[in-house]
Amino acid sequence: MIEAKSLTMHYGTTRAVEDVSFRVERGEILGLLGPNGAGKSTIMNILTTQIAPTSGTASIEGFDVIDQPIEVRKHTGYLPENVPLYMDMEVGEYLHFVAEGRGLQGSELRERLDWVIVKCGIKAMLRRLIAQLSKGYRQRVGLAQALVHDPKVLVLDEPTSGLDPLQIIGIRDLVKELSADKTIIVSTHILQEVEAISDRIIIINEGRIIADGSRVELQQRAAQGASRMVALKGDPSAILGNLRELPRVRKVTQLEAVDPDGVCIFAIESEVGQEIWLDLAQMALQNGWLIKDSWEQKPSLEEAFIQLTRATTQPQ
Repeated sequence: MIEAKSLTMHYGTTRAVEDVSFRVERGEILGLLGPNGAGKSTIMNILTTQIAPTSGTASIEGFDVIDQPIEVRKHTGYLPENVPLYMDMEVGEYLHFVAEGRGLQGSELRERLDWVIVKCGIKAMLRRLIAQLSKGYRQRVGLAQALVHDPKVLVLDEPTSGLDPLQIIGIRDLVKELSADKTIIVSTHILQEVEAISDRIIIINEGRIIADGSRVELQQRAAQGASRMVALKGDPSAILGNLRELPRVRKVTQLEAVDPDGVCIFAIESEVGQEIWLDLAQMALQNGWLIKDSWEQKPSLEEAFIQLTRATTQPQ
């Protein structure tokens, strides 16, 4: 479990993080999302005891990041954006070195090394110098070092950077598998990554949390109003005029020309929190329209992210 309370970090007059509080439960995958310079890396550096906050505090597995940093590090695996690798070492040699530094010995050390080597797909690279590896393989070696001591908390900064599509799918599957008994924070600028693996998303902008919730919750928050798509068969001009008379409707747009079956699609925007499907069904019945299909339209996660960050960005 991870808990942050009123984290604040100032670099001189620059505010990197301001009054950030959140909690992550065991087995939860939290996606940390935000534009460049939003404060994501600062938060991760505080959680992993790389830096101390100006004020506020945080705990990992109940250990305070300021008062008990050694215990925090024992329970945390960290993959920073710039992977901590020794370029003049072989992959196997480096992982053995990290495992010993983590206090592993004997059969436990061998078992953990065997596990991370297979899970991270680096068995064929063990005798290679790290300097000779591609960026994708260096990323996988970095993930292996974060996992070698079987930590209860994983903090991953851009974990799929430099990987090909198949490798990305493999890392996604691994992260989901690990969440069975670990708490995981994933920071990334790739919206598809957050959407694919996160149970919950926190959006950071200008050092503050501006949104916290599931993908669906963030989409609902970003929506300017309820939007419903409906495919109707009837006279398009008559339908358009009548739909605009529905109560609580703000805007109606005809999206497509009439198809060979006489069906046309309309977009109906209603006031926030107002659903108009019942009034729509009654109007269709009264006018003899045939409803071919009807569905709710929500903004994508990308649209939600853009709307939420723009709404909270201070003018320069």
